[in-house]
Amino acid sequence: MSIKLEHVSYTYMPGTPYEKEALKDVSLEIHKGEFVAVIGHTGSGKSTLVQNLNGLLHPAKGTASLDGVDLSGKTNEAKLARGRIGMVFQYPEHQLFAETVYEDIAFGPRNLGLSADEVETRVRDAMKFVGLDFETYAQRSPFSLSGGQMRRAAIAGVVAMNPDYLILDEPSAGLDPGSRNAVFAEIMALYKKRGIGIIMVTHSMEEAAKYAKRMLVVYKGEVILDGKPGEIFLKEKNRLLEAGMDIPEVYKLADALRAKGLRLPYEITDAKRLLAEVKRRKGLK
Repeated sequence: MSIKLEHVSYTYMPGTPYEKEALKDVSLEIHKGEFVAVIGHTGSGKSTLVQNLNGLLHPAKGTASLDGVDLSGKTNEAKLARGRIGMVFQYPEHQLFAETVYEDIAFGPRNLGLSADEVETRVRDAMKFVGLDFETYAQRSPFSLSGGQMRRAAIAGVVAMNPDYLILDEPSAGLDPGSRNAVFAEIMALYKKRGIGIIMVTHSMEEAAKYAKRMLVVYKGEVILDGKPGEIFLKEKNRLLEAGMDIPEVYKLADALRAKGLRLPYEITDAKRLLAEVKRRKGLK
């Protein structure tokens, strides 16, 4: 099972003075069960890329498909394929619209034609999964929740659709550290327990290093790097700098310690693991 882009190009406002080519001949494949980070500076084309991946935008050239089904098609098969790819936009709390949390999460499953009992089961399961107690929050207005709770409610609305893939556009934007950690705990639970594919757009190198198993670097509408985050940070520093990005601070610190003679593994992805490794190498507790 995979989402595939084949020689995809996309242009905004073609034929006008404001014409802008946002994607240029992009080809890639993402399998179910992968956790992929898509990084790039503002205007690089990363949001356009993921909106072509879920069929929200249709390629000007090339094809976007899920298991061989053209996502830009108008057939029922194409509609069902698009429904298997959920997307949570940046600041997803702005997507909330219903009077209660229950009604907001139930909107998608109802549109699938499920029975009332099936809808309630989906809502209960999704709320439990994102850590929102059904009895406490189901009948509350989504706009009475905290920022982190609103984001979890929005994610629950997508989870209730039982997607095979989940695209997240800057999932931690605007959140305090506690809410950010809670949201990522839920994302990782989805990835590990349900085995869905996660495609995360982020500007944070630290988030890409900590969570993703694969990273796509987008620059001027092209995917210039595609590989494991650690390998890219270690071997492609110059290309990242040329694209206006930098490696995570933890990699810089680890490199500095290696330069001073401390033998450290290259798989270190966060400060907590780096500290533990330094203590172990120094014989500290």
